[in-house]
Amino acid sequence: MEELRNETQQQSLSDVAVALRGITKIFGKTVANHKVSLDIKRGEVLAVLGENGSGKTTLMNALAGIYFPDEGQIFINGEEVTISSPRVAFSYGIGMIHQHFKLVDVLTAVENIILGLNEPGRMNLKKVAARVKEICDAYGFVLDPTKKVYDMSVSEKQTLEIVKVLYRGAEILILDEPTAVLTPQETDKLFAVLRNMRRDGKSIVIITHKLHEVMEISDRVAVLRKGEYIGEIETSKTNPQELTNMMVGRPVTLNIDRPEPENPTLRIEVKNLSVVSEDGVQKLNDVSFKAYGGEILGIAGISGSGQKELLEAIAGLQKTSGGEILFINDDGSSENLIGRNPVAIAQKGVTLSFVPEDRLGMGLVGNMDISDNMMLRSYRNGSGPFTDRKSPYSLAERVVGELEVMTPSIETPVRRLSGGNVQKVLVGREISLSPKVLLTAYAVRGLDINSSYTIYDLLNRQKKLGVAVIYVGEDLDVLLELCDKILVLCAGHVSGVVDGRTITKEEVGLLMTQHGKEEAANE
Repeated sequence: MEELRNETQQQSLSDVAVALRGITKIFGKTVANHKVSLDIKRGEVLAVLGENGSGKTTLMNALAGIYFPDEGQIFINGEEVTISSPRVAFSYGIGMIHQHFKLVDVLTAVENIILGLNEPGRMNLKKVAARVKEICDAYGFVLDPTKKVYDMSVSEKQTLEIVKVLYRGAEILILDEPTAVLTPQETDKLFAVLRNMRRDGKSIVIITHKLHEVMEISDRVAVLRKGEYIGEIETSKTNPQELTNMMVGRPVTLNIDRPEPENPTLRIEVKNLSVVSEDGVQKLNDVSFKAYGGEILGIAGISGSGQKELLEAIAGLQKTSGGEILFINDDGSSENLIGRNPVAIAQKGVTLSFVPEDRLGMGLVGNMDISDNMMLRSYRNGSGPFTDRKSPYSLAERVVGELEVMTPSIETPVRRLSGGNVQKVLVGREISLSPKVLLTAYAVRGLDINSSYTIYDLLNRQKKLGVAVIYVGEDLDVLLELCDKILVLCAGHVSGVVDGRTITKEEVGLLMTQHGKEEAANE
């Protein structure tokens, strides 16, 4: 009987490239994966979905040899294997492309591809380059083998990572948030390549939060929730709403509210702003635009186009080399923020809040609890030598309650919270200051659907209160749904200021890569 059961299992496993059975992974008291079983078929694109902390990346890391499961089995082509390291995973044809690339900047594409390979004899770079060209021609990649990584765009670096694992013989590819920093045009090229790889029999797994991309590229979707496998469904037989309900465990509204602006009031006017980094690189060049209270101004651009420097300059955290940043008071008078640090800006009566890209660094202190992180913005309000601790504690309780922050207690260090809950704490603290201007940098980066929509709702509430919201985002679909106007940056220049209600995603994508094609309309 036992032999018959094993034979039946082997027959069922032979139909798939990878079979995970009962995978469990525990970190301390946290159960990241609990008895997860999942199949990855040959010649398919499988999307793995789940909220933050659902265990999807941990599961794929176990397959890629980064983590070793505490329990469970892994079968490759029907044979049980033990994957103890990424090198062992490569030997079974498994390669993982991480969201943060693992490349050496000073080396060329070819040098990065062969780095770490333990092949006999001296490596012939010309032969390697020829093999790289064969791979590129087979799947539609565009890659210069002699180009240094530091000269590459984000899209080229991602291409290099994929080619690197294909060169090493990968038949099963895992991509973690593959389109996070790509333009729509670059995403289309990536999907075309993935389709070619699928036709060639490769097995592709993508971990993503972008449901419209799941619907476009995947054949099948597997959903995890709180470390457990919820189920799978063919993409052609589902829709974003059903997938969201599976992830969250209850119905979730997927429409982003965008109320019409009421009595928009000029609040920030940037004139001919320029920023040069300490090493002499021009980050912003002659940037001009206006931000109105009662509107959400989105900022789009390829990663590194000056978004970070722009927000930090307005917040008083970035030195400028020219131009003006004017804060317009209710009476029409203005204050030039150039040359003032955040304390000096606040002392001028300018109520400005900033949600930075670096949550646990510039935004919050990871080892401090929620209450103490609230106090970081109010410690000067205490009388005499003592800080006011009651108000921050009350604020922490209010933020946790109103924003549904999942935390054991107010005294829990924020580094122990998930990314979505950390972001809720940070956004909640900043909007509690009742700002006139709210600056947000990648407010939903890496967040699940449910947490993301909570943040969108918070931003719209501020908009209705007359706050000028400036939102830097990387998901163009969200920018087009959420923002009233969109400022597009390309290599530190303004490519255009467009209407979020009428512009298309493709037009924004072109502006992100073609500076000067359209004049900025600053009104």
